[in-house]
Amino acid sequence: MQVKPSQLVPGCIVLKDVYGKTKTPIVPKNTVLTEKHIEILKGFLIESITVASDLNDGTTFNPLPVEKEVNEEKSYDKKTSSTEIPFSQHFLKVVSNYKQLYQEIQSGLHLDILRVRKLITPLLERIEEVDQFVHVLSKFGNRNEYLYIHSVAVSILASYLARKLNYEKTEWVQIGIAGLLSDSGMAKIDQNIVFRKGEIYKGEYENEITKHPTYSYRLVEPISTLKDEVKLAILQHHERLDGSGYPLGVKMEKIHKYAQIIAVCDVYHATISDRLSKEKKSLYQAVEELEKDRITKFNSKLVNRFAQLMINLKIGAKVKLSNQQVGEIVYMNPSYKTRPMVRMDQTNEIIALQNFPNLYIEEKL
Repeated sequence: MQVKPSQLVPGCIVLKDVYGKTKTPIVPKNTVLTEKHIEILKGFLIESITVASDLNDGTTFNPLPVEKEVNEEKSYDKKTSSTEIPFSQHFLKVVSNYKQLYQEIQSGLHLDILRVRKLITPLLERIEEVDQFVHVLSKFGNRNEYLYIHSVAVSILASYLARKLNYEKTEWVQIGIAGLLSDSGMAKIDQNIVFRKGEIYKGEYENEITKHPTYSYRLVEPISTLKDEVKLAILQHHERLDGSGYPLGVKMEKIHKYAQIIAVCDVYHATISDRLSKEKKSLYQAVEELEKDRITKFNSKLVNRFAQLMINLKIGAKVKLSNQQVGEIVYMNPSYKTRPMVRMDQTNEIIALQNFPNLYIEEKL
């Protein structure tokens, strides 16, 4: 019989291999299901599975009511994923839980991928709130907590961008998981370097920091239930199209599309964040920096789409400039998306920001 994962009970016998866009089955034929298997099936968002009409102990299998699925999909873990709490509070809870996970990795514990799925998936599924939250991410900053905030923020941004690129849910959730874990390997680096206030020296960067994608990959490499694409995205998220990235220096089509998405989101969030080593820049500066490298380092189509989603400027909008003066947008030049023409409130003067490279939009009011 064919049932939904939420209807399964321990002891069910699988009659057909179950694939989750993986080359090998995530649950092979003839497996006797345990609670862990059932959680894996739910985590991979499998819609249905073929099982025997009898359990392995010979008793008849009575599927659980379909209605139970609603409650489970809304809350994988009520402690961290309740949609009853505001999104910002949910975000900070996930950050706190990721910090604990990071510290466990430091201590040598293995990565529990089911726990990771339960932690991040419910947050990513709050789609309408995510669409609003991505524009105010810079307000959620804490230099001392940057690494943990960054990991969750990159997860949100990467899954958001993938969704807007019309990826299926199974994929944008997986991309979100890859984004969350891409910097997990930082836990294997000297924490005095990772959390130092001030500049990281060139030798430390080259000999330590650039190893973190490899360490992140090694954490997920033995996890059979995690897709190869996700593992590759984690390994390659600092690679660049011109070969200037790390850890392998691969180029162009050798960089997986998931990794290219995460790369854009990773650089963007790092730029808009207060870090121990650098001051943050505005959303508009961050987009400009991405656009400068969209041909050589990043996928230009991804950067263009991301810029469209993040800028969100319109004629008539009020903006505050970096000189702290306020003005109103009177013209948008498609070739200079972050540098419109602005009529200044104080002087009524109209200035074209494209002619003032040291002046930029600090925030939209």
